[in-house]
Amino acid sequence: MEPKPGPRLVMFGAAPETRGSIAAVVETYRAQGLFKRWPIEYFATHGEGTLAARSGLALKAARGLAAALLQGGRVAVHAHVTVRGFWRDAALLAPAIAARCPVLVELHGSGFERFYDECDSMVGRPAIRWLLEHAAGVLAPTESLRSWVRATAREANAVSLPNPVATEPLVKDPCRPNLILFLGHMAPDKGVFDLLDAVAAARVAVPDLRLVCAGDGDRIAVARHAERLGIAEAVKFTGWVGPSGKRALFESAALLAAPCYDAALPVSLLEAMAAGVPVVAAKVGGIPELIVDGVSGFLVAPGDSASLGRLLRKLLTEPELGARIGAAGRESIRLRHAPERVLARLEDLYFSMGLAAAPIDLRKAA
Repeated sequence: MEPKPGPRLVMFGAAPETRGSIAAVVETYRAQGLFKRWPIEYFATHGEGTLAARSGLALKAARGLAAALLQGGRVAVHAHVTVRGFWRDAALLAPAIAARCPVLVELHGSGFERFYDECDSMVGRPAIRWLLEHAAGVLAPTESLRSWVRATAREANAVSLPNPVATEPLVKDPCRPNLILFLGHMAPDKGVFDLLDAVAAARVAVPDLRLVCAGDGDRIAVARHAERLGIAEAVKFTGWVGPSGKRALFESAALLAAPCYDAALPVSLLEAMAAGVPVVAAKVGGIPELIVDGVSGFLVAPGDSASLGRLLRKLLTEPELGARIGAAGRESIRLRHAPERVLARLEDLYFSMGLAAAPIDLRKAA
């Protein structure tokens, strides 16, 4: 009689190099050795490309989970879930929950509250509550999102798990220009048009100010608005940048602006702070949980382009203040988002689900 296979962990998430927080978090998990320490089988549920390619990923993930369940033995599931792919992921997780597999649901991004409110009260909302309450744990990157989970699904085991971000040393440009960085999707709800208004106002005091928009979205609309404001020559577009391109931008940026209208806690904001780049961000979602206004960053109300412009001007004309804010922001990331702290909490959850880490080879560890 063949012995049953040992405990395994099936993880669902984004394909490598996919834009968004899931790919960034999973890559950090991998870089920190999580996939070596635990029996993880990773399946991408979504990624870039055509509809057919994305559908193929989801189908492959479903087949992978089915094969694991059919092989017997203890199977646990860790799924990275966003609003956009919620129903796809729910369809994958329901059979695992029905088979009594412990399931961790790690939430990413914003919009869960609105998503829930807009769902049908007879079918959609009960289905969301069922998934959250039957998961072994619902991992939320911010306290505000964890509170929403507990208020919406009262039987859910809501756990706070910050996104891990490494604070690697950067070689800062000693003669860095007055460069403001915007990272993300260029759309009205991300505050990019408010930022252009603020940049136009700040250029009165800082004529050599430049803005770099790194990301996707409606580039044409942003460029036209910049032209109307008379600052077209000061705005540069790089398109979406990967980790190495982002690192280069952090080395030369004087500050990062994130004046979004809705967000959980953007990974790009965390990465900028980890690099010691001072930030000005909107007071929304989980951002005020991390940034102490005037100490580890500056907070503005969404849509307040006047205050945003004033803060941009202040940071650019007071380099000592920018250095102090950047250092405090970096320390905040180290204390709350250091990978070793986050992974220790996650691995405790894995142990609680009956999984076992791979034994450590002391010869290699020495």
